[in-house]
Amino acid sequence: MNILSAVSPLRETKHAVLRALWYFEIFQHPLTAAELYAYSNCPGMAQEDFAEILETLLREGAVFQFGAWYQSQNNPAWAPRRLDYNRRAEQFLPIARRMARLIGAFPFIRAVFVSGSLSKNCMAPDGDIDYFLITEPGRLWLARTLLVIFKKLFLFNSHKYFCVNYFIDTEHLEIEDKNLFTATETVTLLPLYGRDCYERFTAANHWAKDYLPNFPQRPKDEAIPHRYNTIKKAAEWLLSGRIGAWLDTMAMRGTVAYWRRKFKHFDERTFDGALRSRRYVSKHHPLYFQQKVMRAYAERVEQAQ
Repeated sequence: MNILSAVSPLRETKHAVLRALWYFEIFQHPLTAAELYAYSNCPGMAQEDFAEILETLLREGAVFQFGAWYQSQNNPAWAPRRLDYNRRAEQFLPIARRMARLIGAFPFIRAVFVSGSLSKNCMAPDGDIDYFLITEPGRLWLARTLLVIFKKLFLFNSHKYFCVNYFIDTEHLEIEDKNLFTATETVTLLPLYGRDCYERFTAANHWAKDYLPNFPQRPKDEAIPHRYNTIKKAAEWLLSGRIGAWLDTMAMRGTVAYWRRKFKHFDERTFDGALRSRRYVSKHHPLYFQQKVMRAYAERVEQAQ
């Protein structure tokens, strides 16, 4: 019997639990009971009641358990795979923290958050450390270009530890795309630099709670407050006027022109979704992973109907 068609007063809550598991099924990523509670859209439910529903789903064969992990498929390979990813993430997090301090020392950077898989304490063997950055208004593209130049000159263009692919400024903290994927990525961002800015960011993106009402705020005590060193302060002073504004405009024009040539096969809608380029936002996601995940998730939900 299809569990979603069963007549039950708990049907909607069961559906919320299964939807969370179906979402992470796309990544072959099992969840602990606490994580499943955090990712399930069942606001106001006590964890004790949630545990009873989870046990019911296990008995009904809709959910499978392997050790501490819960998942939607009866595949025992997912749990050791996740443990391997978790162990690798523990090795990468100290590197990410050091890099965040370095990135934070660049002119006009106000906050540095870890995004992507590492923000969820996972790292694949071929994974990168992805950063979500917040800049001073009017200098986003200049700050981005300085970081890209640094990566090319001193890191030999390596993305492994220095993948800066999403920028917004302090006057545009609200994420424009609002769906389960962006909500998940927003609430799981791990703040490493710019503690005050992180608090403002979470307040501006309270809409994510509509999708993930039980997800707790990420720990911010270890995030370094935004600070100025002598070089950063001097550079921002020198670039605060017309020269800085002109350089920012040129940096944006040059970057967008390059992307237009490189990704000329993208239609306008795809380009805006994958490579959003405005004065206050720069997104460089040429694989458009958001679209792929949301399509796969919609197909999985449709299969269960």
